[in-house]
Amino acid sequence: MGAATAPSGPAPASDRTGPGRAHWLRVGRETADDLATDAVAREQAGKAPFDEVARLREAGLLTLLVPAELGGGGADWPTAYAVVREVAAADGAIGQLLGCHYFLSSSARFFGEPALAAQVERRSAAEQWCWGGGFACQELPLTLARKAGGYVLDGRQSYATGALVADHLAVRAELADTGEPLAVVVRPTRNGVRVDGDADTFGQRLAAGGSVEFDAVPVAAHDILGSLAADEDVPSPLAALASPVGRLLSVQLLLGVAEGVLAEAREYSRVCHSPWHSSWPDGPPQDPQVLTVYGELTVLVRSASALADQAREAVHGGLTRGEGLTYDECADISILVAMAEAAASRAAQECTSRALDIIGFRSTSSRLGFDRFWRNARTLALYEPVAPRLRDVGDYFLNGAHPPFVLPARS
Repeated sequence: MGAATAPSGPAPASDRTGPGRAHWLRVGRETADDLATDAVAREQAGKAPFDEVARLREAGLLTLLVPAELGGGGADWPTAYAVVREVAAADGAIGQLLGCHYFLSSSARFFGEPALAAQVERRSAAEQWCWGGGFACQELPLTLARKAGGYVLDGRQSYATGALVADHLAVRAELADTGEPLAVVVRPTRNGVRVDGDADTFGQRLAAGGSVEFDAVPVAAHDILGSLAADEDVPSPLAALASPVGRLLSVQLLLGVAEGVLAEAREYSRVCHSPWHSSWPDGPPQDPQVLTVYGELTVLVRSASALADQAREAVHGGLTRGEGLTYDECADISILVAMAEAAASRAAQECTSRALDIIGFRSTSSRLGFDRFWRNARTLALYEPVAPRLRDVGDYFLNGAHPPFVLPARS
């Protein structure tokens, strides 16, 4: 990336204040409603979501988290979480695409110097970049070798969210001489980059995922966002906060999917007979079995949502603390997010499975598209299994052990 032009002076007050939380929540709901109108048809077609990204761009959602003085929406992470959840309720895959974009486009704040972060975010806002990629550990890591005037990037990343539609890819690569993991940003149109839409997952099909091969791709020094090292006392508590910040996006995706399937199942149940008592009279649903299942699932989602709210407030508090954040405080926040992950995963899988039981054999109709919620929830749960997070919670509770620095698997 080239250098951005430095501002000539302090930004006027009107430029430092974004539109506000209420505005972005309204935009998020409107975008979700728009996506919901053709969600089934788009998911079944399985085309790369260029049109969907255009909808996000036109709504201003791609720049939501960029500070207003840098040309963005000026919103905070709690607002971004709420928007991702709204979008995920309508279309889980586009929710993943947007959540990944938010995390990766903000990564320079966690891992880079403030001047570099400002430069990156100013250009991202000005040019309306859509970010893709991911920083999760790989079996065969990408390698970054030093050369005169910069670096070259080689290797293959087996899955990168948004790879088919991204303007920029942020990936994890290890320095060839030291093994230090770094966050690197690359244009997918650069010579030596080859994107392949070979993900072929049964769920989250519109997340535009695929593999990316890098063959001696030139990388300039300013394309390195920062270190992803997780040795003792590295990263700093504030940089380590990137882990719970990113993983809480996964929580919003799961809760969005759970809320989405319950909303659609409720509308269907209100106009159709009970699958268990087909002779039940018309009118408001009164089947005791149906009411009980809806009650159980509502409690499950609300409980998971309450944990997610606690985690969200803790994350926001940690970000507000900034450089004053301690390792103990960061561990507390990470454990809260781990608990929210476990609760949200259970809620999503229970809701997407049992909603099909409520609807009965009619849920097998591809025209209705109820299966997409189940497939999306299972895909998310398989990529982000909760067993390691539950072990972290148990080890923290029993032994006071700080959880490891773990970034989301799909962002």
